[in-house]
Amino acid sequence: MRWLLGRPPQPIDPKLWRDIRAALPWAAALDAERDARLARLASRFLHEKTITPIGDLVLDARERGVLAAACCLPLLEFGEAGLRGWSQLIVYPEAFRVNRSHVDAAGVLHEWEDELIGEAWDMGPLILSWADVLADCADPRAGFCVAVHEMAHKVDVLDGELDGTPPLPGAWQRGWARDFQAAYDALVAAVDAGRETAIDAYAAEAPEEFFAVASEYHFSDPQLLRAEMPKVAAHLERFYGASPFA
Repeated sequence: MRWLLGRPPQPIDPKLWRDIRAALPWAAALDAERDARLARLASRFLHEKTITPIGDLVLDARERGVLAAACCLPLLEFGEAGLRGWSQLIVYPEAFRVNRSHVDAAGVLHEWEDELIGEAWDMGPLILSWADVLADCADPRAGFCVAVHEMAHKVDVLDGELDGTPPLPGAWQRGWARDFQAAYDALVAAVDAGRETAIDAYAAEAPEEFFAVASEYHFSDPQLLRAEMPKVAAHLERFYGASPFA
């Protein structure tokens, strides 16, 4: 990490931190101890990560701080080890397009274009749409938080595999895998049957997406998550700490 080779990160100026908290509803809802912890994590993030706006987007110190703090929300209990393995946050003004390709079992190449609001590369950058970060902040209890979603992927892959299970002690990992798999299978069955689900159907795409989407609900609609998937909610409360909106 960069800080090991030079000076440790400087604390965020208290006035600037107040402005960041005012713009980020999850931070504003934290108690004093967790607020201080988030400020330290955000300072570390700003020290270690290069934040790269794309196109005409310009980000001032408050906006960069909002991005850093939003990305650090999932690390309140896990700690700064969750920042390992990557160095850049790329920020698009709004949703962005990426080219995809896939060779099927018959050897046929399929190519298409996706429109995304966030992406996390296993060993590369984290990418966010600034417009969608702002939309999440404007409606923080709607079940969405793209920064949390993509950071969940970054934490998930720290054990070497993107599979919906972050690094955990052995006994907890086994319980986590059992309970998440059962809830994921039930959601997939409901989606495949065409039933409407309270949890965003995107969570049925893959186990890693299930974990990331459930993480969004932990921070933005914990009551719904607890009602729909109580065992998953309990694991996430242990992993992330109590939701700011609990």
